[in-house]
Amino acid sequence: MREFERLTELAELVGQEIGLSDWLLVDQARIQGFADATDDQQWIHTSPERAAAGPFGGTIAHGFLTLSLLPVFFDTGFKVAETRMGLNYGLNKVRFPAPVPVNSRLRGRFKLLSFDAIEGGVQLCIEVTVELEGQSKPVCVAESLTRQYR
Repeated sequence: MREFERLTELAELVGQEIGLSDWLLVDQARIQGFADATDDQQWIHTSPERAAAGPFGGTIAHGFLTLSLLPVFFDTGFKVAETRMGLNYGLNKVRFPAPVPVNSRLRGRFKLLSFDAIEGGVQLCIEVTVELEGQSKPVCVAESLTRQYR
């Protein structure tokens, strides 16, 4: 995990990578748990037997499951010591260029796109590229807006 003492250190890093998260396993239990929480029980995610004969040779994670893992990646990707509180402010762009097969390991790579002062802190626009272990094509690319307060 990359650590910064002050939010202002990030201002100089616009356009650069600011962190890389730990790997995280996406197994069938996690996929089924997400399906249960969202009522999205599509067979490509929840039926290993049926999905084995499908286009990916097994189940795949929901795109929104992959997106929902961003907070976990942020938690292990980088840290700013002076931040009292961080809030998810939204997303600008989200794409899912490749599927996430069951039992894959994912991690997030963080590139700072913008740094803007707001009352009491800063708003960051961070490009998060979710990588699949052993594959060059990302499984998700999103522009995440976060607000960090001192």
